[in-house]
Amino acid sequence: MNPKVSESVAFNMLRACSFVVVAPVLLVLYFLISNGWTAMTWNFFTQMPRNGMSEGGILSPIIGTLYLMAGTAIVSLPLGLLSAIYLSEYAKPGPLMRLIRLAIVNLAGVPSIVYGLFGYAIFVLLVMHVECILAGALTLSIMVLPVIIVAAEEALKTVPQSFREASLALGATKWQTVRRVVIPNALPGIITGGILGLSRAAGETAPILFTVAAFYMPNLPKSVFDKAMCLPYHLYIISTQVPDAPPRIQWGTALTLLLIVLGMNIIAAIIRMQYRRKRAW
Repeated sequence: MNPKVSESVAFNMLRACSFVVVAPVLLVLYFLISNGWTAMTWNFFTQMPRNGMSEGGILSPIIGTLYLMAGTAIVSLPLGLLSAIYLSEYAKPGPLMRLIRLAIVNLAGVPSIVYGLFGYAIFVLLVMHVECILAGALTLSIMVLPVIIVAAEEALKTVPQSFREASLALGATKWQTVRRVVIPNALPGIITGGILGLSRAAGETAPILFTVAAFYMPNLPKSVFDKAMCLPYHLYIISTQVPDAPPRIQWGTALTLLLIVLGMNIIAAIIRMQYRRKRAW
């Protein structure tokens, strides 16, 4: 076959594969926007659900989701970053290192429903004796830790070894080198990995089903020991358990959840691009 023809065929196949990947995303966006845009009003975002969740807005699920994401970030980001620093900068090859990496890989492959059962058994039944925001945040933190650790470790590894050697040659300690040289240069990848991990947690239903999600609450949660309405579980409820819920509320809730997750991913991409433009190496 002519080399130019072969190249053209290969290029068109790659283009087709890219379209196959992008097409489902575009279809999801089209259906959600076309069916849910009529519900996207100020009242929809600022009113509590009422009349058996068949009327009103989604203020309570939005606030509950934001509380849950804030708690997850506070717990998972420091743990994930410190773990990545240990694996990248301090850990020596050996049985312990292999065990830790095996644990990370296994945690990444555990189904979310298993995390929910684990969180319910440990944080709800054994420790707190109540379903609450804190139990849900701890459960989601464990679930997203592998994503954050792997992303942060890869970001740390992209920093040239010469940066470390130059810092140590100037008399800095190992920790000073990590804190003042390695982490600042790896910050774009660290932030991106953290946001992607949190965006995954924002859309999970199974873990919060067992640990925090409330079927209906007329008031907003007042502390981390209260249950909360969350967007993923609320969407499931109004789609399956509320037969008289208007379709626009269902589609509007789904579109809101998608916009939150999509917004977090866009923020991660913007941060990554901004830091790359400023990078001098």
